[in-house]
Amino acid sequence: MSTLSKILAKDGRLNFWIQLTQKMFRYNLKIIFAGKFIWFVLEALAFFILLSINLVYSEPGFNSSAVYRILFFPGILLVFYPTVFGIQSDADSRILEILFGIPNYRYKVWLVRLVVIFFLTWLFIYFFCWFGYFGLIPFQVFRMSWQLMFPVIFLGSTAFLVSTIVKNGNGTAVVMIIIGVALLMMSSTLDTTLWNVFHNPYAIPDQMNEVVWAQISQKNRLFLVVMSIVFRLWGMINLQSRGEFLK
Repeated sequence: MSTLSKILAKDGRLNFWIQLTQKMFRYNLKIIFAGKFIWFVLEALAFFILLSINLVYSEPGFNSSAVYRILFFPGILLVFYPTVFGIQSDADSRILEILFGIPNYRYKVWLVRLVVIFFLTWLFIYFFCWFGYFGLIPFQVFRMSWQLMFPVIFLGSTAFLVSTIVKNGNGTAVVMIIIGVALLMMSSTLDTTLWNVFHNPYAIPDQMNEVVWAQISQKNRLFLVVMSIVFRLWGMINLQSRGEFLK
């Protein structure tokens, strides 16, 4: 085969994978936006605006720590619906039969879907950060959105894992709310440790060295990344139980 033929063959394979990626991206966008995701986006925006107004009037002289705090919960709202009700939506729309009918196809679809969900969530959080930048105080927008994505991805991965165990959207939502309340109750105890899911890297405690706090924040983010990967892999393994999903 000539060099030109090899180049054309590689270009053909590259175009095929690009087109396949585009189709899977558009397909997953339709699945995500076909449900109530848009309402969660509007609720997250309204929640953020209300928290911003409350922050302005209740905490004059607030800093980046307060902005991170009010952006955290809208981020959780954004990732909540698509990760909690994703499998339930597939079951309701009869897509599960197709996914389980093609070997290993379900893993690729849900892995791509999680990537799309997290990317969309980051885009909305990034937009909210700019809203806070112009409406509240100046801060590093990209860094703020990046820091927020660590707990958001962790909780989204947890929701995906729970959904593969419970196999019901409403049941998963109840379990995730219980987990969220439990984590919130423990956050004060774990405040200065790397195990706190609600760790705020901008909220440096009094009498704590900034270098020590930065190290705690780095270890916390590493912990969230590792556990997010573990939970996603665990969820993928649970998808092997074909019979339990297609009852």
